[in-house]
Amino acid sequence: MKKDIDKKLDIYKLTTPEEILKYYQDWTKKDKYNQDMVHLNYVAPKETVLVLKKYALDSNCKILDAGCGTGLVGVELKKFGYSNIDGVDFSQDMLDLVPKNIYKKIEKIDLNKPLKFNNNMYDVITCVGTFTYGHVKSHALDELIRITKNKGLICFTINEGIYEKYGFDKKIKELTNNKSWNVKEFFKSNYIVNKEVNAWLCLAEIVK
Repeated sequence: MKKDIDKKLDIYKLTTPEEILKYYQDWTKKDKYNQDMVHLNYVAPKETVLVLKKYALDSNCKILDAGCGTGLVGVELKKFGYSNIDGVDFSQDMLDLVPKNIYKKIEKIDLNKPLKFNNNMYDVITCVGTFTYGHVKSHALDELIRITKNKGLICFTINEGIYEKYGFDKKIKELTNNKSWNVKEFFKSNYIVNKEVNAWLCLAEIVK
């Protein structure tokens, strides 16, 4: 049964970076974005960190929260003692709402473009709520893998509505066949509960 995911939220109808940045500019006013995430029961940050903590046993590991938004994943990571976290996001308006003392540093970055980070910089990368309509495409996984260390972890969600539409099904298969990673967890997870939107949640160990 088709769920028409693309009609569930207004932002899912946007296609250009300019439209999306303008939407976030309005959405972040008076902290509306964070309030809406509570009302929508956006559980992806919590669900992802609960999976990650089973594998990332060193709380001092160096983590990049890619597409960190207002820091919701960072807040969850902090609850389990992770403290060596950097955050990057496409929207400065979202970054302006990140609470203090969550990230070591935050930076405005477009994840669809080549990243300026060195190879093998991070032990762990989280990317939650970023692989979704009009946002970051599947090719970005190559760069995220490049900046992750051998035996490092990447843990991310893919909105179920774009999984095949944006070619994530093919990309995950390609990276598995190329032995770029070993997928440890891959399942349909709760995502935006009150809109009945799920996501594929993947955790993979990088192989170099």
